[in-house]
Amino acid sequence: MTNIPTDLLRTLVAVVDLRSYTKAANSLGVTQPAVSAQIKRLQQLIGADLFERSGQGVSLTARGERVLARARRLLSLNDEIVGLGGTAVRSDLTVRIGTPSDFVASVLPPILGRFRAAHPDVRFIIRSDFYDPLLRQLHMGEIDLLFGLSPTRPADARHCEAQEMLWVCGEVPLEVESGRPVPLVSCGEPCTYHRHAVKTLRGAGLDYEQIFLGATMHSLNNAVAAGLGTMICTRRRASVIGLTEWEDCPLPKPAPLHSAIHVREGGARETYEQLADHAAAVLHGPVDVQERVYATFARPRSASSAA
Repeated sequence: MTNIPTDLLRTLVAVVDLRSYTKAANSLGVTQPAVSAQIKRLQQLIGADLFERSGQGVSLTARGERVLARARRLLSLNDEIVGLGGTAVRSDLTVRIGTPSDFVASVLPPILGRFRAAHPDVRFIIRSDFYDPLLRQLHMGEIDLLFGLSPTRPADARHCEAQEMLWVCGEVPLEVESGRPVPLVSCGEPCTYHRHAVKTLRGAGLDYEQIFLGATMHSLNNAVAAGLGTMICTRRRASVIGLTEWEDCPLPKPAPLHSAIHVREGGARETYEQLADHAAAVLHGPVDVQERVYATFARPRSASSAA
C-alpha cells in the first residue's frame, strides 16, 4: 500500500495557496528546488500530473483539484490528532479568510493587525469571492474563516447578527416614475446585495434596470453618489461609509440580511475561533467602533508620511 507523507501534501497546499513555488519555499523554510522535488515526488506517488504547464502561474489539473481538496481534509485531521496531545501543531500558522465584501475586507486588516500583535506567528491569506462559493470552499476545508452576508440565518455560524437593510441614493433623491423600471446599481449575479434587491423589487411587482454594473463596493458607492441609481446596503455600512439613506423612499423596505462569521471544522480551530471572536467584537459591535477602525484604515497618508 502506498502512503503519502503529509509534508508533501503541505507543500502542495502551500504552492496552491501562495500561487508560487518560490513563495511556498519561503513559507516552508526550504529552497525552491526542494519544493519542486516534493511536488515531483507527490505526482510520482499519485501517478498523475497535478499542475498544468502554462505561463499563467500555478494552475491545477482536474485531478490536482481533487487531490488538493482531499489533502486539506487529511492535513486537518492530522493537525487535530497532533493537537490532542496539547502541543502546538506548528510554530507558525497561515489562516485563510474568505470575504465577499469590500467593506469587511477594508475593515479586516486593522483587526488582523491587532490580532497578530498578540499572535506574531500567525499569517493571513484573504480570498475575495461571493458568499455561496466561499461557503462551499469553507465546507471543503479550502478556507478557515468566512465573513459574509446570508439571506437566511445560518445555523452553523459562530457569530451571526441581523442587519437592517435600506435603499441608498446620492445627495439628490432619485425620482422613479410610475411604470418605469427602478435604476439599479449592483455587482450583479451572484452578489447577495443584488439578489436581495431584485427579490425585494419583484416581490412588490416592480421591474428594474441595471444602470451600473461594478466589480467593487467602492465603485458602487461612487455610482450611487453620482446619482446613477440606487442600491441596498446595511444601515451599518451606510453609516460607516457615509452613504445617504433614501428618505421617503417609494420602494419596498428590504428584509434584513444576516452578517455571519463561519469557522471551519478541524485545523487550528482554537486560533480560528479566537480570531472570529475578535473580529465579531468590531464587526458586530457599536457602529462608532467600526467608524473609528475604518477611518483609521482609509485615511489618506500625508505627503510627509508617504515619502
